[in-house]
Amino acid sequence: MSVPSAYLGVILIWSTTPLAILWSSQEVGFVFGVTSRMLIGAVLALIVAALMGSGLIWHRRALLAYMAAGFGIFGSMMSVYWSAQYIPTGWISVIFGISPIVTALMARLWLDAEPLTRPRLFGMLIGLSGLLVMFGSSFKLQDQAALGVLGMLVSVSIHCASAVWIKRIRPEVPAIVQTSGGLLFAAPLFLIAWLLSGATLPDQLSTRTIGAIAYLALLGSVLGFALYYYVLSKVDATRVALLTLITPLCALALGNWLNQEPLSLQIILGSLLILSGLATFELSGKTERIRARFLRY
Repeated sequence: MSVPSAYLGVILIWSTTPLAILWSSQEVGFVFGVTSRMLIGAVLALIVAALMGSGLIWHRRALLAYMAAGFGIFGSMMSVYWSAQYIPTGWISVIFGISPIVTALMARLWLDAEPLTRPRLFGMLIGLSGLLVMFGSSFKLQDQAALGVLGMLVSVSIHCASAVWIKRIRPEVPAIVQTSGGLLFAAPLFLIAWLLSGATLPDQLSTRTIGAIAYLALLGSVLGFALYYYVLSKVDATRVALLTLITPLCALALGNWLNQEPLSLQIILGSLLILSGLATFELSGKTERIRARFLRY
């Protein structure tokens, strides 16, 4: 598969995932929603890997990568599902828009990546101002919306740390194997969380809930993670995070259209500031690299 095709697949899946997360857990609770998704996803990933002739690899770097992915999946997904109770689904993608900035900071510390120049720092400030606008608008929605924003920041941090950790390990395993190993490692953690929460089973599941869980398990977990790790193996961690530049706009539109979520001027302003900061952050880095190439000749 080509990298551009994988990019497009991730964008489509990530744009629809926030709304599916809400629909999958609205009636049954967020712990059951995320646990059922990940358990089904782990089984499906192992089946797909077996059908493709790619069994799990057990060398040390592969095991470390499974662990890094598993902790990342558990921590970030649990935080996302919890936060989805309190904020509009489109905000999930918007707040994830800061992940390239967080990734770059972590990559600088752990991977000795490119330095943060003044233009990139300026982009970070623009993105931060947008995040503050979004945080301020959360108080107008409900009392706990601010907690949802904070929960998403925790999710972003865990997600970015996991991506950089995997990049540092350099496991060199197929994407579907990385996905299977990560989900297999994370599945017991979700099961333990469900047991600690009371291990309650819903009396009945609506068609929408079943469809959302199935969609997330198959596309969001198996295909989505496989495409994500495939892209991650081909390009640097910061460029992978660039995927979040497009998905927030799609997620906001879908949330407003399909779930009647608010789309006020303050929300739009905060979203545009975050995306503008992200664009400034990324494009300044590309401009500097192009200039450096010309200066060599």
